[in-house]
Amino acid sequence: MERISLSDSLTMSRIVYGMWRLGDDDDTSPAHVQAKINTCLDQGITTFDQADIYGGYVAEGLLGQALKADPSLRPKMEIVTKCDIVAPAGRYADAKLKYYDTSRAHIEKSVEFSLTEMAIDHIDLLLIHRPDPFMDHHETGACLDALVASGKVGAVGVSNFRPWDWELLQSAMKTPLVTNQIEISLGQIDPFTNGDIAFHQRQGQPLMAWSPLGGGSLLGDTPVGAVADEIAADFGVDRAAVAVAFLLAHPAQIIPVMGTNNLERIGRINDALKVKLERTNWYRLYEAALGHEVA
Repeated sequence: MERISLSDSLTMSRIVYGMWRLGDDDDTSPAHVQAKINTCLDQGITTFDQADIYGGYVAEGLLGQALKADPSLRPKMEIVTKCDIVAPAGRYADAKLKYYDTSRAHIEKSVEFSLTEMAIDHIDLLLIHRPDPFMDHHETGACLDALVASGKVGAVGVSNFRPWDWELLQSAMKTPLVTNQIEISLGQIDPFTNGDIAFHQRQGQPLMAWSPLGGGSLLGDTPVGAVADEIAADFGVDRAAVAVAFLLAHPAQIIPVMGTNNLERIGRINDALKVKLERTNWYRLYEAALGHEVA
């Protein structure tokens, strides 16, 4: 599988496996989590996306149990995780409300929790999960710089940031932010025209795309689905592969983050690489997503 370079020291697989639903599976045993990891690795998918809050703050621990049971897996993986959301669940069950915390104390504590939960000695990529309206960018930036310098974190980025949020945080940092994970799909096409993709494409910063299947909405009876089915038939794949290929085809180097607990579906993630979308078919999908032809 093709790899994408985010920095001199970090590359990621062209498609990432997202673990936000890891705790939702009927089987959360170490052996079953290992099966998911190995099914990804067999396809060349080596990058795994986590967040401290996933599964009510349990998903990182489920991954950690699997890695403890088979330590040979960790050297084959790049692990991404996120922090700054505090919600009344898990270790924050006493929180009175949901809020964001980008203070040095919280980020440092979150990193230590994540390292312990996942049973690893470093995080390959740490993302600030949501823009914090109360962020002291000097404090947050200095903390992220220090984490990279310490070796506990290999690289840093953000998630769900708009261009001005990115620029504010980056202005207070020595370490370059390497990616922004945002929602992009045929069900969420605004980033193609609202400046989000253009901002990062201009600077050569690959984007990560969460919910690339629109939370499953693209798999239903929709105009987008109908067009995707027509294209899928030409390549011997399903419409999900076409929806992912729509993102892969874009010159901004969008990295889809795929999340499913079904081992059979995990085994078919690579089908998206079989689909080569030329411009006309890309626009057929885009037009279906728009609901009308382009101006």
